[in-house]
Amino acid sequence: MANIVFSNVTKRYGNTLAVDDASFTVNDNEFFCFFGPPLSGKSTILRLVLGLETPDTGEILIGGRPVNTVSPAERNVAMVFQNLALFPHMSARDNVRFPLVERRVAEAEIEKRVADVASKLHIGHILHKPPAQLSGGERQRVAIARALVRDPAAYLMDDPISALDARLREETRVELKRIQRELGKTLIYVTHDQEEAMSVADRIAILENGKIRQIGAPTEIYDRPASTYVARLLGSPMMNILKSVRGEGVVEAAEGTIRIADKAAPADAVEIGLRPEDIKVRPWLDEGAARSDGGVGRPARVFEVEPLGGYTVVTLAAGQARLRALLRGQPDIRPEAMVAISCDPSRVHYFGQSGGALAR
Repeated sequence: MANIVFSNVTKRYGNTLAVDDASFTVNDNEFFCFFGPPLSGKSTILRLVLGLETPDTGEILIGGRPVNTVSPAERNVAMVFQNLALFPHMSARDNVRFPLVERRVAEAEIEKRVADVASKLHIGHILHKPPAQLSGGERQRVAIARALVRDPAAYLMDDPISALDARLREETRVELKRIQRELGKTLIYVTHDQEEAMSVADRIAILENGKIRQIGAPTEIYDRPASTYVARLLGSPMMNILKSVRGEGVVEAAEGTIRIADKAAPADAVEIGLRPEDIKVRPWLDEGAARSDGGVGRPARVFEVEPLGGYTVVTLAAGQARLRALLRGQPDIRPEAMVAISCDPSRVHYFGQSGGALAR
């Protein structure tokens, strides 16, 4: 078993609280992702797992074994650092071979493992080159190969494919997910890219200033964010968060531009959240037609239109607010047009005074 457990772990650097009373379990054979903005504590958690940092309080267990006082070499975890840490005097092949050579693995087995991982990451043609002659993306794949060639209890990866171009990044993250399933190993992955986190992870932990705000499957967090902070963090364009007023069976926002007929809306809701893809936009007809529809408010003005091929992002001026709608295809909508906006009540998110999500 290679499950990893943090129990009330705190880590400070002087006056900076890098990890704040973190408790979580990464299950055996799980692809677990830490996601959050810079300085939210993601890399510090990896360093604590690896043993490069010691927690000020709390306990860390790997495979049920407490490791607070265990050295990095004895923890049997493989790490891909953000700065890669390749040996400049060695060829790419020797960098990949290094962990196995140090463990005195038989030469035939070393060659087999190196060839296998080189094939999976498409680096066979560059193994003879030193790191200085490789591109940033090639160096990153060599660093990943050096971790994969081992047989550790768990893999740790700190934003390992950020230097790759967009197409290669997509291919590599698919490969990483496939390789993790084939190896049947625990993999902890840190990224600042929400698309990456959503696409590869079995579960995601959302971090803010060293504190874990929510843990769950990607779709669970996306559909049921625990707070406005989490809601804004996942989604592109991000969720629209608007001050709201509750009337008799109706919730209004953006100076009445948004009017949602929802008798189940929580009485203590002060904000609503609308995903851009859940907003419906149609041409404005007249005030009478709008008021006859319980789910349409005052007219909104089209501020900007961004056609992106398969979908279009429309920015709307709704009262003093700006909100974004994600529409399929290339609808005939132009700037300055007046439109009616609505949303299915079941797709509305409600938030309380402290920013926490409220149940209907």
